[in-house]
Amino acid sequence: MFLNTIVKILFWSLFMKKKNTLLTGTLILTFAGLITRIMGFFYKIFLSNTLTAEHLGLYQLVFPVYGICFTLYGSGIQTAISQLVANCSADLKASAKQKRVLKTGLLLSVSIALSLSVLLFWMGDVIAEKFLMERRCASSLRVLAFVFPFCGMTACINGYYYGLKKTGVPATTQLLEQIVRIASVYILSVMLGNGNQKVTCELAVLGIVLGEIASDIFSIFALLLDRKRKTKQKAIHFHPIKRLLSLTLPLTGNRLVVSLLHSYEAVLIPYMLQIYGMSSKKALSVYGILTGMSMPFIMFPSTITNSVAVLLLPAVSEAQASNNMTQIKKTSEVSMKYSLLIGLYASCIFLLFGDTLGTVFFHNPTSGNYMTILSWLCPFLYLSTMLGSIINGLGEAHMTLFNTVISLGVRIFFLCWLVPKQGLKGYMIGLLVSQLIITILDFYTIRKHVPITIDSINWILKPSLILLCLGFLSLKLYEYFKALIPIPSGLFLILLCIALGTIYLCFLLLTNVITTNDLQA
Repeated sequence: MFLNTIVKILFWSLFMKKKNTLLTGTLILTFAGLITRIMGFFYKIFLSNTLTAEHLGLYQLVFPVYGICFTLYGSGIQTAISQLVANCSADLKASAKQKRVLKTGLLLSVSIALSLSVLLFWMGDVIAEKFLMERRCASSLRVLAFVFPFCGMTACINGYYYGLKKTGVPATTQLLEQIVRIASVYILSVMLGNGNQKVTCELAVLGIVLGEIASDIFSIFALLLDRKRKTKQKAIHFHPIKRLLSLTLPLTGNRLVVSLLHSYEAVLIPYMLQIYGMSSKKALSVYGILTGMSMPFIMFPSTITNSVAVLLLPAVSEAQASNNMTQIKKTSEVSMKYSLLIGLYASCIFLLFGDTLGTVFFHNPTSGNYMTILSWLCPFLYLSTMLGSIINGLGEAHMTLFNTVISLGVRIFFLCWLVPKQGLKGYMIGLLVSQLIITILDFYTIRKHVPITIDSINWILKPSLILLCLGFLSLKLYEYFKALIPIPSGLFLILLCIALGTIYLCFLLLTNVITTNDLQA
């Protein structure tokens, strides 16, 4: 029975591409995402060893501005392109209409991106001092300004391929961007950094720009090659600008509100830590440890859930367009189930080995302590990502906004109320409470449209009991063998986590938590 199930899973994932595009696309994106996260993991270690915790905090402060700008020129437009391309799939002139959607989206995105680049370059000092409350970020912001047009083009092309459920190009651009970013920062920091922390910080931002340029060139080349392979079609009278804007404006508006709140939250963390009693240097160091060391580890397993979430939106949107509520229900339930299974596994790893991970990989016990505290976040964090994508696919983006704003409002409340009294611990409590709230709100939002049910026995109880036993055994094995086995502690810990995950998967198959029916969703 066990071997039969494994064979069926391999068969479905490798050969049933037409019947199971969600699984196939997820496997491609997950593979690319996993490699990207692994490279990013070692890149974070390199940065943490090259930059001080303070300058790592300065580097991380650039990303709130990056996030706001990407929301304006890329995020909503990418999603709108993905939905419109998916909705055109049943049309007789689908290919020509889909290309028209892409061209319109590219024009819109690049126009906005160029405007934002000019604005950020000329107002870098003001934005750094007034918004980020850290004038030392100004030069990094000017470097960042050059990335927006390239990032916008890549986002649009990726949205086009997501809508087609062809994930090869987006997956490759993701890998290429990371490779070029890491290689360029490593080479430039050795050649030009000369131990200067400020210069190295700016070079790390330059690496973002170079990585996006490389991935953009590949995306354009892949698109042009794809066009040459297809026969020319007759011109059509199809102007998608109104439909594109009708989707883009609410999506961008929703995400802009969320991005602004996220950015406000990020800027408030070091500020509130100073009110707690820390110096500016110490506050930035703590912020750098949290966002540059601990959170990347916590987010590492979300590679799989993020890949599914990206493809869920067009899949749910397409099913809703054909009024196939049965398919939406099945797809939603399977996605939720695997988010919980992955989240529980991640929680087990970080709860047991969080302190060790921080010490072994970053030589920073504080980062490990943060991982242990945030381990409870994983199931809710991964699940809410999936639920949000389902809600957007159902055309209820305004509810995603409502739920997210409430969640962020709770987080900011804890940030302003508890951090001045308890330090960063107060913020992490707020993180856990807000993530629980948004998960509950998203679930009940979907329940209003789709009669999804939770199998608490197979989704929560069985996996938890399995992990309880395996986790206890793994911890004892690590404590006993770490001094006896002649390999680095980090490598031994990684191998132990992989072994734990493999045995966990086997037990899930044996106990029928995972079945071949899941693969047909």
